[in-house]
Amino acid sequence: MLKQGLYHKLQQKLSPQQIQLMKLLQVPTAELEQRVKQEIEENPALEEGEDHAEEDAPTEEQAISESADDGQEENERDEFDLSDYFQDDDTPDYKLSVKNSGPDEEERETPLAGGTTFQDAMKSQLSLRRIDERTAALAEHLIGNLDEDGYLRRDLDAIVNDLAFTQNIQCEVEELAKALKELQSLDPAGVAARDLRECLLIQVKRMPHSLDQRIAEAILDKHFEAFSKKHYDRILDRLEIDEEALKGAIELIVRLNPRPGNTMRDTNKPSQEIIPDFMVMAIDGELELSLNGRNAPELRVSRQYRDMIKEYGRNKKDKDQREALQFIKQKLDSAKWFIDAIKQRQNTLLVTMEAIMEHQREFFLTGDETKLKPMILKDIAERVGLDISTISRVANSKYVQTNYGTLLLKFFFSESLTNDQGEEVSTREVKKILKDAIEAEEKRKPLTDDELTALLKEKGYNIARRTVAKYREQLNIPVARLRKEL
Repeated sequence: MLKQGLYHKLQQKLSPQQIQLMKLLQVPTAELEQRVKQEIEENPALEEGEDHAEEDAPTEEQAISESADDGQEENERDEFDLSDYFQDDDTPDYKLSVKNSGPDEEERETPLAGGTTFQDAMKSQLSLRRIDERTAALAEHLIGNLDEDGYLRRDLDAIVNDLAFTQNIQCEVEELAKALKELQSLDPAGVAARDLRECLLIQVKRMPHSLDQRIAEAILDKHFEAFSKKHYDRILDRLEIDEEALKGAIELIVRLNPRPGNTMRDTNKPSQEIIPDFMVMAIDGELELSLNGRNAPELRVSRQYRDMIKEYGRNKKDKDQREALQFIKQKLDSAKWFIDAIKQRQNTLLVTMEAIMEHQREFFLTGDETKLKPMILKDIAERVGLDISTISRVANSKYVQTNYGTLLLKFFFSESLTNDQGEEVSTREVKKILKDAIEAEEKRKPLTDDELTALLKEKGYNIARRTVAKYREQLNIPVARLRKEL
């Protein structure tokens, strides 16, 4: 049953200023600079530079009262036209239209970088081969089916059906196989292979003949499964070779390219510059914390806008003047809120980083990961008196520069576990011991997860084997069988 009524209800709701602060807290230094530039472009009442005379923007009532005292000066001043101030925003419509520029206007276009794609390079090589037109057409169609790694991962039967239904070309699988052989003879070696084994085998067959080359070809051709699982004893027995010969063949295989498609195209991704948000330096046994200067931009409220609110406050009765006054007040308030949010962001960052620095003081002084104490977001939140979500935003994508390198702030957060002495230690300390043990192991007989569990128990860490396996996977370390080397 529906009915109407009046009810009293208490509800918590974030103000626009709080939402703005939360968004600013989670952005790193590099993005903050872009955010400040964007705000300056959108709000003409906000300017860069230090505000020596920190005056609050006058209210509407103050502006009107001041206008009565300045009545005699009004006739002496030039009339201020708001449209002149915002003339940059009033772009004529014809300038926004496509192909509507005048004949005398100079057109400047930004040049775009171009290059040869992987498929174009393959087609260029194919055009130089002495093959019939039908085989060339089929091979060109196969080029379009290669993935970014240079593999043909589709069955030839499926491609035959595609040619019949989409291009009305009838062909047999044998014809496609012939065209595929032509592609596999092109550069880079291994391109157009259907799996990793065929890709590596094509590359090995193109190498100069040698003992290592013959053994590597035999391994890839007949014993690839045993090689992928590192069953070296089985390969030694079947090929009747010694360990030195097998070791030379393995070194040759390891140097092969498993992704030939990336050889002919630019795979360099733009690297992101890491700008530390904090600097924590250990000097003579003491820690010094400082905030990156880019996090503290000098901003001020435009003096011109402060004067404009007085000017338009003199004639409040006029509708246009009231709208202009309301617009100016809105921009002034927005500028003040943004400046306050930046200052509050600086204070929150410093308070949070200071708490992290004190909690992990031993690490910042020594750089030893085993000195890291267990620390979660709740620990820092209780220490500084802020909400956990606020601490999470501060730790998001922030970096700190130390004497031992630049580290992500999340590096210092880890869960805890209890050793045999009842002390709480960080899981990162256990991972460091686990990593050191695997690096020092004998590669011919690597340590299994059970052996690693026993080793940790000897050091006083009573951890289950499945937990050791989880930590090993988090460190991107494969199982013992895949770490085996000759």
